[in-house]
Amino acid sequence: MAKVLGVGGVFFRSQDPKALAAWYEEWLGMPVEDWGGAVFRCTTMPAAGFTVWSPFPLDTKYFDPPGRDFMVNLVVDDLDAALAQVREGGAETPGEIEEMEYGRFGWFVDPDGNKIELWEPLES
Repeated sequence: MAKVLGVGGVFFRSQDPKALAAWYEEWLGMPVEDWGGAVFRCTTMPAAGFTVWSPFPLDTKYFDPPGRDFMVNLVVDDLDAALAQVREGGAETPGEIEEMEYGRFGWFVDPDGNKIELWEPLES
């Protein structure tokens, strides 16, 4: 049986893909390439980092604002600085930072209205 080895990409629609990519590049330092997307190699992930695949029930509030069927989690090296940067870029940052046994989490809503989770893994 063939097996899944990891997440190979996150793909979604945007009303203005170039503007959204430029916003992520400016406010979070995302390495956007000429073709409009970013590539992250396994070598850039912190030692304590990992990728999660997890279906949620239809009535989950975790992805709010309502009407969104997905939420992307981005690994960051400094959660506090990343949240300050996206706020400076005009993003809302709903909720409070949450600390768990595997890291710290915060959220923002990007210019397209997508709720994005930021994760700063604990150092291993």
